[in-house]
Parts: sequence; structure tokens; C-alpha cells
Amino acid sequence: NQPAFTPDSRSLLYTVQRNGQTDIWAMELGGMGPRRVTVTPESEYSATAMPGGRRFSVIRVERDSTQRLWSFAMNGRDPRLVLVRQRPVGYHTWITPSSLATYVLGTPSTLHLVSTDEHRDTVVARDIGRALAMSPGGKGLFFTQRDSARRLVLMSMRTGGGHPLPLAVMPADNEFIAVMPNGRVLSASEGWLVEWNGGPGATNGWRRLAPLADATRHNVSRLAVSPDGRWLAFVAEAGPGR
Repeated sequence: NQPAFTPDSRSLLYTVQRNGQTDIWAMELGGMGPRRVTVTPESEYSATAMPGGRRFSVIRVERDSTQRLWSFAMNGRDPRLVLVRQRPVGYHTWITPSSLATYVLGTPSTLHLVSTDEHRDTVVARDIGRALAMSPGGKGLFFTQRDSARRLVLMSMRTGGGHPLPLAVMPADNEFIAVMPNGRVLSASEGWLVEWNGGPGATNGWRRLAPLADATRHNVSRLAVSPDGRWLAFVAEAGPGR
């Protein structure tokens, strides 16, 4: 689950669960097969390459069930706590080397803009979905949020300030998104890869690009696009034709 590409577009990080334990694994695109990266008694989720590409951050469930943001060297060693006070963190994305956006679990869930020293920790939205995606250049953030009618809406905001703005109702109530290098937003709907571009001829701004579901897979959820735009990773359940 939870695929994420490295900044050089050469590797894919993802979460693997075995016997109730989750660790981070990696795959070299066009090269080595899958390999286990973290080998710990704790569970790690949502690996995300950090700015600079020398480390990756994870959501770590600590031995007392505390859920906080940690980082590792790319070889899975040298674990370090990133955010000491913020908990329970569910998802995150990096804005700069010293700031990030986080999804904090709660009723409702909240979107935070937080500095790594935690001198700044600002709640900017509530009742949000689990996907956080930066725009090319790192000046904007895309996420989803429930509106007053309980519809899931694609939102955007400038990371330097300003209020979140609604863009479009999400297709099929899917909270998962990814952003292309050209700034267009991808999601999945009824087994199709769909793209939001706000242009004419698209239902609510979304248009179909390619089928993702078939006899071997269905229920497409999480999406990730490599920084060079050449690779798409997605999560799906195995179908009866597997």
C-alpha cells in the first residue's frame, strides 16, 4: 500500500504488511526487485522522500501505540523523530526542508501546516481526506475536504498563505489524488484513471484517461506519479481473474 516515488524517479517506496507488522519496502524501476528497507519491531507507514533525497519520512506506530512522524536514511537505518509533540499523525507531505503539511487524526481530521521545530503548527482545514499532494514547484497544496452537503471536494491552497479554495467535487467520492508534473490532478473513478483540468467537455472538470480495473484488479485507491511523469503507481484489490 501507500506508494511514493523518490525524487529521481528511479525507485518506489511502499508499505508491506506481513503477520500484522508493517515495514517499508522499495523497488528499483527497471532494476532490482522488491527489497525490505525498514526492519523494526514498530510499524511504519506512508514512506515519503524528504527534500534532498537522502532520507525518507514515515508515520511510525511506536511500542506504546503513539503515532508520530519519524525519518530514516534511505537504507532504512538511523531512525530519527521529526515531530515530537504532534500526534496522532496519519499522513504527510513535505513543503520545504523545514515545513510540511500533515493530516492529524481526530473527529474531525485536521490539516496542519507545521514547521519541523514545531514553533508553527496551524490548522488550516477540517474534515479532510487522507491524500495530500504538492503542486509542481511546491507553491500549492491539493487535498480533499467534506463540504456542508458531505460531498468530497478537491481543494487547493497556497502554502505561503491564503485560504483553501474548492475546485471540483471528487468523482465517485474518491479521496485519493496524485499530481502530474504539469499540475493536473489525477484520481480514480469506476475503474478509470481520471484527470481534472477544469477545461470544457469534462463532467465537473474530470475526464477519463485510461482504464485501470480489469479481471485481475478492482477498487483502485491510492495513486502516485513519478516526478518525471513517466510512471504511475496505484493500489487495487485482486480480482477473480488473478
